Amino acid sequence: MHDMLTPGEPAGNGAPAAERLGRLSQARPGQRGVIVDVRAERRSGDHGVDAEELQRRLLEFGFVEGAAVEVLHEGAIRRDPIAVRVDDMRVALRRGDAEEIWVRFEPAAG
Repeated sequence: MHDMLTPGEPAGNGAPAAERLGRLSQARPGQRGVIVDVRAERRSGDHGVDAEELQRRLLEFGFVEGAAVEVLHEGAIRRDPIAVRVDDMRVALRRGDAEEIWVRFEPAAG
């Protein structure tokens, strides 16, 4: 899915132009969206585990396609880690791991 769109590009396929596809790691507190893909593609060692293991862990935590996600809080040092709500569960996540989660973000509340 993310091969078709670049971060910041209009969502396309009938979605309002204000919606954007991007990585969860780019999100700020208050941003909401829906997960469209989880694909750990980083080389081994980037996260302390290989890409396959990271993807498995993210899926087990509930980061699955179609899940609603909202960034609740970010750490004071380099904005890491982040606290997110995934459907009705709260999860703390390193920003580097959140890099592997693609989200269709809702338009900013105006």
